This record gives sequence, C-alpha cells and structure tokens, in this order.
Amino acid sequence: MRIALLEDEIEQAQHIQGILSERGYQCDSFQTGHTFLSAVLHRTYDLIILDWQIPDMTGIDVLETVRAQMNWPIPAIFLTQRDSEADIVRALDAGADDYLAKPARAAELVARIHALARRIHPENEKECLDFGPFRVNIHQRSIHLHGEPLTLTDKDFDLTLCLFQNQGRLLTREMLLQRVWGLTRDINTRTVDTHMSRLRRRLGLNPENGFRIKTIYQRGYRLEAIDAGNADTSSEDTLAHA
Repeated sequence: MRIALLEDEIEQAQHIQGILSERGYQCDSFQTGHTFLSAVLHRTYDLIILDWQIPDMTGIDVLETVRAQMNWPIPAIFLTQRDSEADIVRALDAGADDYLAKPARAAELVARIHALARRIHPENEKECLDFGPFRVNIHQRSIHLHGEPLTLTDKDFDLTLCLFQNQGRLLTREMLLQRVWGLTRDINTRTVDTHMSRLRRRLGLNPENGFRIKTIYQRGYRLEAIDAGNADTSSEDTLAHA
C-alpha cells in the first residue's frame, strides 16, 4: 500500500513514516498542502493521512480539494492535535473516513488503516470477483469471459486484477511498474504500454463486454465501465501518444 502523508513537523513525519515502513507500507511525506496536492492528484496513492494545521492551507481545504478533483474516493485519515467533537464532525463532513488524535500510536494507526482498507475494498477478501461478463478467480489465478477461460501470462493476470480492483481510478505507469513488476526505481520503459495494448485485445475490452482501458495522456491508464449504446472509443488505444 502506498500512502501520502501531510505533516509539516519533520520529527512527527519521520515517526509516522517509521511506523508505516516497519509494516511494509510505502509512505511519502509532504510539508505543505500545495506539494501534497501536486503529488496526490498526479500520482497514485492508496490512502492519505492529513494533519489539520499546516503552513499554507488547512487540512480541511486540502481534503475538500482532493474530493472535488479526484475521480475515486481515496481513503483519508486525519491525524491531528485537534480533537474536539466539533473538529471531528467538520473533518468527517469534509470527506474524512477516520480521525485520530496525536501523538500517533503505532498499533492503533496500523489497525485503523487495515480496517479502512477492508471497508473500502471488501472485494479483496473474496476468492472470486465478478465484473460484468468477467470472472476473476484470485486463488486459481484464472479469468473467464462469458464462462470461457482466457489464456493469460502471470503478468497479464496481475495487471488485469489490478485494473479491475481499481476500476475508475487513474493508475500511473510508476504505480503499475511497482505493483505488477516489483520495480521501485523510476525507469523509462514502454513495458506497461506494451502490456496494456496487448491486454485490450486478449481480454476483449470493448463496448460489447462493457469495459475499456482509457489512456490518460502522459499519466497512465484507467479502466472504465461503458454503456454499449453510448461508447466513445476514441481514447482507448493511444499507445503512440502515451
């Protein structure tokens, strides 16, 4: 899981990053609202943790901007010294999913993150997932379309599962390289583009089957459910411009 942390106190940020890294999470820390927003709105994160009082804007302002501009409900936790009932209500009304008071207690913070991940993505607990005519068996690592098995490589399966579990969400090339190929360095490669173009054909991602992979220019990809009667396929396979 990749987490973005908004915390202007360096020691506090390092403490939280240490807690999360020990549990296997990748945590990027930002000291201002503007740098945080620039990262969250253009990269791929699974969860955000917000402080309330930061130098250039409030955590509430940051969260409201995230909710207005992102096309999927990224889980958000407030971690702040402000712990009055009025503050908690205000944060939740602004779109926060959870609220913790500082100082961060390691076990509680990790437990809240786990609980939130299960609540936001309950399908991760299932063995078989259905997406329209597609059935994905996680344990058997198989995918069927209209009841017929598809022939896919291991990487094709991992990439397909990642797309379906994040339907409607922008997935950057950086995030896909990390999740599917295990690459953490910033590598200039066409690997993702090549696999994505091939996957469109192998999965039959077209209006008849109800899904398409949309290329987001210079950023990444998004799997979208489409209405066969109102399908716009003009931006599906734009590999040459990706």
